[in-house]
Amino acid sequence: MKVGDVEILPVIDGTGRENAREVLSVPGEDRWACHPEHLDALGDLELTLGGFLLRTGDRTVLVDAGVGRVHNDHYAGGGFLDALAAHGVSPADVTDVVFTHLHFDHVGWATSKGEVVFGNATYRVHTADWAHFVDAADAAPGAVRKLAPLRDRLEVFDTEITLAPGLDARPTPGHTPGSTTYVVSGGGERALLVGDVAHSVVELEEPDWEATFDVDPRAAQAMRNALVREVTDTADLVVPAHLPGLAHGRIVTFGDRRRFVTV
Repeated sequence: MKVGDVEILPVIDGTGRENAREVLSVPGEDRWACHPEHLDALGDLELTLGGFLLRTGDRTVLVDAGVGRVHNDHYAGGGFLDALAAHGVSPADVTDVVFTHLHFDHVGWATSKGEVVFGNATYRVHTADWAHFVDAADAAPGAVRKLAPLRDRLEVFDTEITLAPGLDARPTPGHTPGSTTYVVSGGGERALLVGDVAHSVVELEEPDWEATFDVDPRAAQAMRNALVREVTDTADLVVPAHLPGLAHGRIVTFGDRRRFVTV
């Protein structure tokens, strides 16, 4: 897609699969029967893993960095650098890496075997996520090992901030303490790269779903619904982090229901 002068390209790293009813649901109900089109034959939710490449001015920006060289029963990555190369971009070309949040499936190619992958880039994330995942006394050792090598290249923020021409960081906490939406704008158009504010279309269409991945489920739900109200029936594009093929779309109303329509 292109928003004003800013080009946005998907960079697919791999695929994840989770039991939908275990990770995403309405408390006390099984509403997945109403949404079978979003599940595979085993009732699993497929999650595309990766990030987005933005070209704006003289900047080459990555929004998230995939899952990395992970291969287990649920997640399989490894394609991120090849996908970048297909767009004509090498790791050395990347000037900025910005994270929607610091869960493992968004930071996989930030470092590899203790070495920074994008050696010319500045890395940016909300200060609350860095504190939670890296600096906290109870931070997961795996997250610390993955992310600590970035410290000398890191810039943190704690409020709305412009990071590059047409690219603004907007804190949207709930999924994690520092979850951030990146707003791409230009020429009267906007695209909201919302990260894991929503993992599936169903969260955008119905207001009362919860995800087990959310650090603060109530705050995540409130933030998600506020964003949905803001963009519904507008030209704004919504770009979640895990829709099949890293799809994007708009939220529109049909009668008294809202629907996500892929563009």
